[in-house]
Amino acid sequence: MNYRTILFGLLISILFSCNEKQKEDSSELVKPNIVIIYFDDLGYGDVSAYKSGTLSTPNLDRLVNGGVKFTNGYASSATCTPSRYALLTGVYPWRNQNAKILPGTAPLLIDTAQYTLPKMLQDQGYQTGIVGKWHLGLGSGSVDWNKKISPGPNEVGFDYSYILAATQDRVPTVYIENGQVVGLDPNDPIEVSYEKNFPGEPTALTHPELVEMKWHHGHNNSIVNGVPRIGFMKGGEAAKWSDVDMADHFLEKAKEFVGEKSQSGKPFFLYYALQQPHVPRTPHPRFVGKSGMGPRGDAILEADWMVGEFIEHLEEMEILENTLIVLSSDNGPVLNDGYYDDAVEKIGDHTPTGPLRGGKYSLFEAGTRVPFAVYWKGKIEPKISSALVTQIDLMASLGTLVGAENFGQDSENLLDVFLGKTDRGRDEFVLEATSRTAFKKGDWVMIPSYSGPAVQSQVNIELGNSPEYQLYNLAEDLSQERNLAESNPEKLQEMIKRFEQIRGIESTNVEELELK
Repeated sequence: MNYRTILFGLLISILFSCNEKQKEDSSELVKPNIVIIYFDDLGYGDVSAYKSGTLSTPNLDRLVNGGVKFTNGYASSATCTPSRYALLTGVYPWRNQNAKILPGTAPLLIDTAQYTLPKMLQDQGYQTGIVGKWHLGLGSGSVDWNKKISPGPNEVGFDYSYILAATQDRVPTVYIENGQVVGLDPNDPIEVSYEKNFPGEPTALTHPELVEMKWHHGHNNSIVNGVPRIGFMKGGEAAKWSDVDMADHFLEKAKEFVGEKSQSGKPFFLYYALQQPHVPRTPHPRFVGKSGMGPRGDAILEADWMVGEFIEHLEEMEILENTLIVLSSDNGPVLNDGYYDDAVEKIGDHTPTGPLRGGKYSLFEAGTRVPFAVYWKGKIEPKISSALVTQIDLMASLGTLVGAENFGQDSENLLDVFLGKTDRGRDEFVLEATSRTAFKKGDWVMIPSYSGPAVQSQVNIELGNSPEYQLYNLAEDLSQERNLAESNPEKLQEMIKRFEQIRGIESTNVEELELK
């Protein structure tokens, strides 16, 4: 072997080594920051990019129209807690019998040993944070709100958490940062109960003169800031939040998280869980009256502005091009969900459900088909996709993007769909609504026979209950007006058989819907 051969071999070895190093470096760079912007009760028709309602949401439209706009994208459930559970675990919520609308004192729903989306991203070097609504339980069943509250978000994968425990209409009405109530005066301890009131504490029933927002159903317990809530609370006056400032407050915390973590050189994951437009709708005064639809419309415009401010912050930090953003909602819309706030009276021509039937709590399409978009500036070409995707699939899909290998048991890898490279989504999906389930396969959806009212009169929403099986071809009948169960028995039996293979034959054992 002459020296030229040896030299050539060394040169090839060096080039190969450099190439491998470049691959290693690039594998680090392809891990984008990840943000999930999650709305509460935002309907398919509430985002103007879906061309169904009359509200104008330019900042949401920027994300929806600038990325992959899914017209067939689903939350796992028609209510909040189950959808949030599925999003963070990649597991169907009906597999966990406790995955239902939780009181503010419920124990942590996610087992601390369970593998979660934030844990998966932590394993891949991500800094993880949640800002906003939690509603997945805290503690082990008996929380002392005056001490460190654990387990919670920090024990299931979040390095940082700044949350409200449940919903804006439930006590405790305080912010919790990394397990500690923010601003708590130790001389004024907090007590919380969902069973009975504390002696001498006013409620909406005993002191209606203190109420500034009139309750319609289920919201007549403790009064905070003139708003009657679900549940009873005593003490903690200095720690109580200001409702009208909540959106601004969460925006600042989200910006702080992004600003701090973007300087570390490591990617971050932020679960930005807005409280709008869930009740009580308390938009800041600068947004009051802007929509002409009352507080619900104003709250949506407020949230749209918040999203715009957040995106602008990413641009100012020069990280928008390296940030993948998922935009969606935990379930479909509802107008009157417990307060008289003109949501029904001032709706006008706006259609929160778009062309869909039902709404929050419903097995019909508007319960779970929600706004759903994935945006990544410079990486995802704008397009409209009819692929069937669910929030359950984000865990496996994002995991594949960043190099993870373990995912939730029901999460499907649809990365190429979310990146707009294909329109081949998942084939089938078992959706859930207040312990009832239905089955979607391709263009078809089958709703089993369920007892109970056809319409929940307090919220005026069709629930999907019927003594007969229901079968719809959504490609031909998106509004679910024609039940084909009787005219197409072969298809019905095919759907039932597959549904029972996945769900089990005990799926008709359901709990009665109780709004509280």
